[in-house]
Amino acid sequence: MTSLSQTRPDIRSILFALMMAVFLSALDQTIVAVSMPAISAQFKDFDLLAWVISAYMVALTVAVPIYGKLGDLYGRRRLMLFGLGIFTLASLFCAIAQSMEQLVLARVLQGIGAGGMVSVSQAIIGDIVPPRERGRYQGYFSGMYAAASVAGPVLGGFMTEYLSWRWVFIINLPLGLLAWRVARQTLVGLPVPQRKPVIDYLGTVLMIVGLTALLLGITQIGQGHSWRDESVLTQLGVALLTLVVFVVYERRSREPLLPMHLFANRSAVLCWCTIFFTSFQAISLIVLLPLRFQTVTGGGADSAALHLMPLAIGMPMGAYFGGRRTSLTGRYKPMILTGALLMPMAIMGIAVTPPQSVFLTGLFMILTGIASGLQFPTSLVGTQNSVEMKDMGVATSTTNLFRSLGGAVGVASMSALLLAMLAGSGLGQIDGNPTGADGSSGNLLMDSLHSISGPALEQLREKLSLTFQHLLMISAAVSLLGLAAALSMPNHLLRGREDKDR
Repeated sequence: MTSLSQTRPDIRSILFALMMAVFLSALDQTIVAVSMPAISAQFKDFDLLAWVISAYMVALTVAVPIYGKLGDLYGRRRLMLFGLGIFTLASLFCAIAQSMEQLVLARVLQGIGAGGMVSVSQAIIGDIVPPRERGRYQGYFSGMYAAASVAGPVLGGFMTEYLSWRWVFIINLPLGLLAWRVARQTLVGLPVPQRKPVIDYLGTVLMIVGLTALLLGITQIGQGHSWRDESVLTQLGVALLTLVVFVVYERRSREPLLPMHLFANRSAVLCWCTIFFTSFQAISLIVLLPLRFQTVTGGGADSAALHLMPLAIGMPMGAYFGGRRTSLTGRYKPMILTGALLMPMAIMGIAVTPPQSVFLTGLFMILTGIASGLQFPTSLVGTQNSVEMKDMGVATSTTNLFRSLGGAVGVASMSALLLAMLAGSGLGQIDGNPTGADGSSGNLLMDSLHSISGPALEQLREKLSLTFQHLLMISAAVSLLGLAAALSMPNHLLRGREDKDR
């Protein structure tokens, strides 16, 4: 393995390329949402509108574990260059799309490229940085996710308003080419596996089919479909059957895509559980809090995006502090446990504070962001520390898989629960998909609010405020599952600082 001391002259260039890749992949999860009305207006196709975002997320999530294994077999430099190249080329296809079908297909291709950028970037840090030092570097990546969550809606809104929705994809071209060039020049020193690669073709097909069916079913539930709908039940049934066959097959495979022995690793599994529930909370709150702000206060989309800033500011704060403390103490559990303890209290604070109370709401949102930031990078570091070097890539990609699944399940379940609560509280006439992450941004809900005025509007907003309060309380209760995983986690010491011992 190439040590950190050997790569020190290039570490800043390598970090720049990796952070660019992570930022671009995260940016395209948020920048498109603001452009959805303009896209639907041009193509006059509402049936596929939600899939402009969902197709990207599904493809990214499915691609992550495949890149992780291929990186272990072939080396990560060529996988990073491939992912960046596919992402940049697909961005061009998105920008020149002439129909909704073409745009959705290009977004699938873009998600496939982004999956490699996310998975391989974090595995490269595992290759060149010893475990004791990884916390602060993974904290930088969490900062990129937070920056993308703020920059995405702002950039998307500006470019759509003053240029064209196509610019939300055109912007990726110079940035993607720059990241590709820097990566090509700086990643030449990465270790290359010497073992003969054996591709698990059947396992790959089973995983693609199973995860795709699962995510499509989850996405449809989040878009307002009942879980009892025939299409949803079919997709979930196919997912269950295929994933069971996948597990059975992987246990017997010579070179499994996802080694099942990793799930016997207690520390790794608990880190995956922690990151699943952290992502569940963080991504669902990013979707629901702007909708709560708009419906209860009557604010516009621009002010709703700014309303998220405390949450986005808190994430890199928590990631930086958690990474530094983990590096100093050599233990990752204290930071994960601190974040897991803070999360339910901070979400409960948001629930009981009206969105009009800007200071208090912002304070609790910063605390929620800090709680997320404390857990994201440290959970990944804990996973990487608990596995052998030959499994570094697949363990890192599995961590990202659980992170993506947590976000998808969080958005879908919280959105479906919101629809059910709206109907159960006498607000059934206000229907639609509240999940901006799935494309509609709650337009029908906002249209219903805009159609009334006076005392009736105020009464409606009071009911909505109470509904969101109950929803956030449920979210706080769910976060206790992440706390249970953190409490059960072994308090292992990270492996030493090889670079400082030389």
